[in-house]
Amino acid sequence: MDTSLDDAMVSAALGDLAQADLPAATVMALRLADVLTSDTPIVTPELKAELGEHFSDDQILELGSALAVASGWQRFIEAFGIRPDSWSPDAAPVIRPG
Repeated sequence: MDTSLDDAMVSAALGDLAQADLPAATVMALRLADVLTSDTPIVTPELKAELGEHFSDDQILELGSALAVASGWQRFIEAFGIRPDSWSPDAAPVIRPG
């Protein structure tokens, strides 16, 4: 199964998910990512039911765990001003002043 994303799929994922030409399970995973990274990360019973149409409870847990790690890592590198795109073993992280 090919799970890679082409440029059109990435553009669709960054746009209006209600109009995105993406598989329904992908849209649901992106909706969960949006909720978990929001200022008020609350999964409503309705969203959980919609997730359950595409994923098992184990898959939802696995997806949520992966999203939590990725989101936490992003917050960490932002807090320290680390720019991973220019990171190298010899470069010190860029720390924002006070």
